[in-house]
Amino acid sequence: MNIRNLIKVAFFALRRNKFRAILTMLGIIIGVASVITMLAIGEGSKKSIQDQISSMGSNMIMIMPASQQMGGVQQGGSNMESLEVADYLAIKEKCPSVIYASPEVRASGQSVYGNENWPTTFFGVGADYLAIKKFEIESGRMFTEHDIDVAAKVVVVGQTVVENLFGKGFDPVGQTIRFRSIPVKIIGVLTEKGENTFGQDQDDVIIGPYTTVQKRVLAITHINMIFTSAKSEALSAQASNEITTVLRESHKIQDGEDDDFQIRTQAELVKTFSSISNILTLLLSAIAGISLLVGGIGIMNIMYVSVTERTREIGLRMSIGGRGVDILMQFLIESILLSLLGGVIGIILGVGGAFVVSSVAGWPVAIMPTAVILSFLVCTVIGVFFGWYPARKAAGLNPIDALRYE
Repeated sequence: MNIRNLIKVAFFALRRNKFRAILTMLGIIIGVASVITMLAIGEGSKKSIQDQISSMGSNMIMIMPASQQMGGVQQGGSNMESLEVADYLAIKEKCPSVIYASPEVRASGQSVYGNENWPTTFFGVGADYLAIKKFEIESGRMFTEHDIDVAAKVVVVGQTVVENLFGKGFDPVGQTIRFRSIPVKIIGVLTEKGENTFGQDQDDVIIGPYTTVQKRVLAITHINMIFTSAKSEALSAQASNEITTVLRESHKIQDGEDDDFQIRTQAELVKTFSSISNILTLLLSAIAGISLLVGGIGIMNIMYVSVTERTREIGLRMSIGGRGVDILMQFLIESILLSLLGGVIGIILGVGGAFVVSSVAGWPVAIMPTAVILSFLVCTVIGVFFGWYPARKAAGLNPIDALRYE
């Protein structure tokens, strides 16, 4: 008997017991749908994390003081004063893989305009800061290198500061506000960015020359951090190595001594968050995969029942010339059809379920073509694996004993 006829016979057998076939496929349907939905949610979350981290800066590399032990007490990195303006200038001059660089000095305090006040953070930075952090000017202008040189009392503000001090829709360019009782003139307003990956409001900022914050607000000479941007994502690792070499030389750190600074790249952030997402996706997919295993066992069980029910039919086929391989293929094809039909329905439900989750819960999803292809392959393997033994049992029946079976 050829394959075409065997498929027809298999379809007829399944159609004859529709309800049982549907119940048998249920485990496969649930398993495949769950796996596809979980992978879509996991991949969408990973892509969303990458996009959000990318929106925080372009190929960004952050340099900050390293925590050190002093007098047996572990000092946090934020308490150290190991970074100087000279380090920022050295990186800008000696690191060819770095396209932008900016120091950062932070001061928290109250901003005041008239009767309104708002607690915020004053970021003292360089002229490249907006390019590194992907900020854009909505109105006005960015401060210049000349403003930095003279420690000018000029600032660029975010939308949250504008809304709380002036009201929504107001353009405050040219207005003077006070920060810690120091008057500063607003020369620009930033375009709204919203919250970042860590839930921080990126619009709740006042940005000015780092020299202004150093001299007029904090009265310090060191800087808190250095932000840089590599020329491309591929050059991030090379830029990080160049920065390490320059800073070790600048800080006169000998071979074998620990760095008094630490470097974090955007790629490391993406990798960290993606690994967490991957673990959760893998865990959920493994749980969903148990349904596939249960579905496979269900197929084996039903095929055993089918062989028992059709023992006389098998004996009759063999008595009129049916070969063992034909009987084997007949039951194996039935098993594969059950698995593949369940897989197709599961894929449709899985894709639909992913979009339902996206529209109802608002979670990002990304359907992976590889997950769909893999589902077909897994269903085929399940059909063959769990259908082989019952099919082999059917093929091994003695025709005479099968005809006598009651």
